[in-house]
Amino acid sequence: MDPLAGLLDGPRARGAFLLRMVMEPPWSVRIEDRAPLCVMTVARGEAWVVPEGGDPERGVRLVPGDVAIVRGPDPYTVADDPATRPQAWILPGEVCRTAEGEDLAERMALGVRTWGNSEHGSATMLVGTYRMDGEISRRLLDALPPLLVLPGEECGSPLLSWLGEEIVKDEAGQTAVLDRLLDLVLISVLRAWFARPEARAPAWYRALGDPVVGRALRLLQNHPAHPWTVALLAERTGVSRAALARRFTELVGEPPMAYLTGWRLALAADLLREPDATLGAVARRVGYGSPYALSSAFKRVRGVSPQEHRSAASAG
Repeated sequence: MDPLAGLLDGPRARGAFLLRMVMEPPWSVRIEDRAPLCVMTVARGEAWVVPEGGDPERGVRLVPGDVAIVRGPDPYTVADDPATRPQAWILPGEVCRTAEGEDLAERMALGVRTWGNSEHGSATMLVGTYRMDGEISRRLLDALPPLLVLPGEECGSPLLSWLGEEIVKDEAGQTAVLDRLLDLVLISVLRAWFARPEARAPAWYRALGDPVVGRALRLLQNHPAHPWTVALLAERTGVSRAALARRFTELVGEPPMAYLTGWRLALAADLLREPDATLGAVARRVGYGSPYALSSAFKRVRGVSPQEHRSAASAG
């Protein structure tokens, strides 16, 4: 498996929340919906994204074409200026209200998936929110900073224009179209971001460049069901067990077998989102001898049973 493809194989929007936001300054929206991930781009005008804490120094300015990805569940603010006080709060369940509790959902509705304080506002943003943890794999979320911004000149994807056209349509199957478009936009942006030298890719991703550890990682990633041992990995990579264990732990941050367990369970978590995948079939694909063995490891490492994980992923 291509390691980048493996990392980006998680996005599976299911009825994602998509919105075209049209605003005229001064405006500020506080996001407290606890969603795992939000993708936003400026189509016209400009906007600021300020992470939790509200310190203007931490804000990032977006201009047309820029794409921001915000990782939840911590709150953040989107505004015309970092100093503008919030006028609207977005809460779980797509609840929108003022500080006094007044419902704003209908008052600020401007049409199909369009919302804002002015029909002809100077700033227009496209917002796509993954609402459930099961829609984004944990290994992808763990690889992302709380806020990343890709400048428009680096993105250059026609998908953003397409999303802008589709988001305001009310046609049969539109939810499925928008879900897939959101997935493609996210993957396109993250692929470009991971290619940047300063991108904080996971340690295992950076370690792929090492001639020894990189080979070991590819063996584990491409063949997770194989009965690997450190001795067998060392033999395949042409070094001693001690040398492999030491270098692997140094570059990846954990021993080979611990990494393998995490990789197998991450794959299992993704496979369990598929409604037709049985626990036995998933166990065989990721290297566990029985459904019971997979369930025990899943519960021990991830804190929930496979069935609980599947139920949470499919909820909503």
